[in-house]
Amino acid sequence: MSHAPLPRPQLLQITWPIYSEQLLHLLVGVFGVWLVSRLSDDAAAAYGLSNQIMLTFMITFRFVSVGASVVVTQYIGAGDRDGAEQVARASLGANAWMGIASCVIIALGASSLLSLMNTPASLLPTAKPYLIAVGVMLAFDAVNFSMGAVLRAHTYTRDTLRLIVVMYVIQLALSLPLMFGFAGWGGLGMNGLAVAAVIGRACSFFMHRRLWIERLGIRASFEDYWRIRPGRLREMLHIGLPGAGENVVYRVCFMIILAMIADMGPAALATHTYTMQIVHFLLLFALAIGFGTEIVVGHRVGAGEFHGADRQVRGGLLIGFCVCVTTVVATALVGPRLLGLFTRDPEVIATGSTLLWLNLLVEPGRTLNLVVINGLRATGDARFPVGFGVFSMFAVAVGLSWLLGVHLGWGLAGVWVAYGADEWVRGLAMAARWHYRGWVPHARRTLRRVRLRQPRPA
Repeated sequence: MSHAPLPRPQLLQITWPIYSEQLLHLLVGVFGVWLVSRLSDDAAAAYGLSNQIMLTFMITFRFVSVGASVVVTQYIGAGDRDGAEQVARASLGANAWMGIASCVIIALGASSLLSLMNTPASLLPTAKPYLIAVGVMLAFDAVNFSMGAVLRAHTYTRDTLRLIVVMYVIQLALSLPLMFGFAGWGGLGMNGLAVAAVIGRACSFFMHRRLWIERLGIRASFEDYWRIRPGRLREMLHIGLPGAGENVVYRVCFMIILAMIADMGPAALATHTYTMQIVHFLLLFALAIGFGTEIVVGHRVGAGEFHGADRQVRGGLLIGFCVCVTTVVATALVGPRLLGLFTRDPEVIATGSTLLWLNLLVEPGRTLNLVVINGLRATGDARFPVGFGVFSMFAVAVGLSWLLGVHLGWGLAGVWVAYGADEWVRGLAMAARWHYRGWVPHARRTLRRVRLRQPRPA
């Protein structure tokens, strides 16, 4: 049975909790690096390599969670709460299986995965047990991704933020005693951090379940965690596969460019690493405004309010540009001081400062790209962004990085110009797609689907 549509969500009201959540993830990650560095440099290196493997697995969870988020917003916008609930339940089963499969692959193939990363033999005794221990976390993360995406799609972004805060408080409170010991016990070293992370994710799972019951009225059954619902899964993967596939391609291109930078020498690699730590903070708002736009536009499209969807994307761009330019300029002005937190090398600080100013070329393009792509995805227009994105990332980002940075000898400045060119080429293509209403036929098909599809038994 369908219900009346919920009040239309407001962009900024749902964006700031998403931004805070992203910032918290980043800060906890930085703190984790600092904690393991207290053990040894080898531990920090093993931690970094293991986390790269973990991040690769986590991308696969986005196939379902991204699609679930968008499809749920469309059903809510249409006033079909039952359809939204069925999609939510279907996302649990799909991601639960992927989480379990990830755990098994890591448990059985940790050595092979670390070898693929060219892990030095001296790090294997530290990295392997940590990777296996933290791999258990993926089973919880997979389901938590789906539950969190569904809550955000219902605009409960403040609740998900509170949940993440509690999860990290538990994790960090346990990390210190489990890693370094207490009351005469020596602790587990880096494996203590893994155990704390698993416990934190387990607590997060139970908190998500509670929120589903209290906020959504959905009490997930045991069957929901193992049953695959092909019809609903197809709906989610229509959106989620292209969206997550774009992230995979971006990651591959980034690794190729990173290999080019490594050939420029240790100073260039260090400069890139330190500058990117700062850049990660700068792009958080663009990510948040993009996710917020996706949620709001999905609601509008499900309700048949195409003009409202158009206004939301344009409004999101205006907000995004204003915040982006302000933060980039402010960061560039204090760039030498920020880089001085990482290194005392004057060459690294000077080059990094130049890159932070060049970021004025990169970040507005990235904001344009993220906001419009998320808007397109929310309408159901998911394939064009990834198709054009694959071309641009390889031809512009990778190609120009080689041409300018390596062949012409511009070094990191050439790489940054290539980053900016790629973001602007993709962003302008997406903006043209939106401006000339190439998304409208997809939005109409989406509207027909959510209005005509009869609710199915769970």
